Amino acid sequence: MKPIYRLAELIDSVNTALGQLCSVFVLAAALICAGNAFIRYGISMSSNAWLEIQWYLFAAVSMLGASVVLKLNEHVRVDIIYGRLSTRRQVMVDLFGLFVFLLPICMLLVYLSWPLFTKMLSSGEMSSNAGGLVRWPAMMLLPLGFGLLTLQGLSEIIKRIGFLRGEYAMSTNYEKPLQ
Repeated sequence: MKPIYRLAELIDSVNTALGQLCSVFVLAAALICAGNAFIRYGISMSSNAWLEIQWYLFAAVSMLGASVVLKLNEHVRVDIIYGRLSTRRQVMVDLFGLFVFLLPICMLLVYLSWPLFTKMLSSGEMSSNAGGLVRWPAMMLLPLGFGLLTLQGLSEIIKRIGFLRGEYAMSTNYEKPLQ
């Protein structure tokens, strides 16, 4: 197998592992939410830190899970026209969307969010809520998530160009390389 396809598989495996971590985050968020509700209504206590951990976990699932959704080809698209196209034309539409929309927007968002993250990290910015948490871990998810989505976009481009060249077999989720 060509090194470029190994690179695509490496990107895919990293994002798959992060997707599995996100499933743990969903469980943790659900347990924390249930625990918060029980403590708040059962014994009339509450903590802003626990509430903020919930939205940190939600942010992690959203930002780190987006690349897995792209990898699995489960992202939103208008299937009225796309579904009627041949696989080859679907791949060309995908390439257009990846090159024209996904990559430029993700790279712009990494560029714009990185300074915000570094500012929060260096200043140690805290939540304005009493007992709140530091903000930089949540802000770090923006450049990290869009960076991972950019990498997954590159992986998808590699696989789709490989398909068009006859070097990469396409399944419904574009994951099977030719040997």
